Parts: sequence; structure tokens; C-alpha cells
Amino acid sequence: MPLIKVQTSVDTPEPAAVEGLLKVLSAKLALHLSKPESYVMTAFEPGVSMTFAGTTEPVCYVEIKSIGSMNPSQTKAMSQDFCQVINEKLGVPGNRIYIEFADAKGAMWGWNSSTFG
Repeated sequence: MPLIKVQTSVDTPEPAAVEGLLKVLSAKLALHLSKPESYVMTAFEPGVSMTFAGTTEPVCYVEIKSIGSMNPSQTKAMSQDFCQVINEKLGVPGNRIYIEFADAKGAMWGWNSSTFG
């Protein structure tokens, strides 16, 4: 059930660009977590009113959630990879991107009328 959710102050890109970004994020998250992409969900929220360091320059907040545990080497690699992708696709500098990594217990994540635990 990996999830990657991107919220950004950047205006909405063209639909094809959004679709491309979501597909890249989906494939990369599955690879980083060694989980089937068939369970990966992506979400993108552009045009969110946000500040960082007291300015409204382009900024991005990313949530990455997964059942099980992510180790420090995984989160470091994901931070580097996803910051690079977001910078390339949205123009947000890496120093204006926060990423929150969260491990979920299977019983605390529902899917298909049940839970994963």
C-alpha cells in the first residue's frame, strides 16, 4: 500500500506532465520499497497556498507512507531521488522540499473492504 502524495505551491502543470510525474513517482516508489507497483498510490495537489522560510517561492511537501518499516538508507535514497524528480518536473529546489516518511501498521490501513493486518 505504498503512497506518495505531493502538495506544492506550483500552479497546475499540463495534464500530460502531471500524469508523467505520477507515473515516474509510482514506479520509483515501488522500486525503492521492493513492493509491487500494483499497490502503489500517487496523489498530486498543485496550487496549494504554502510558505517556506517565510517566502512564497515554489515549495513542495511530500508524504511517503508504507506498511512495514523503512530504514535510514532507504529514506535517504528516496529523499535524494524524489527531490531530484520534483526539481526536474516542477522546478522546486531541493532545499524547498520537505518529505515525511511514515511506517504504517497493516491493521491501520484499509483496502478492499478489509485491512492489510
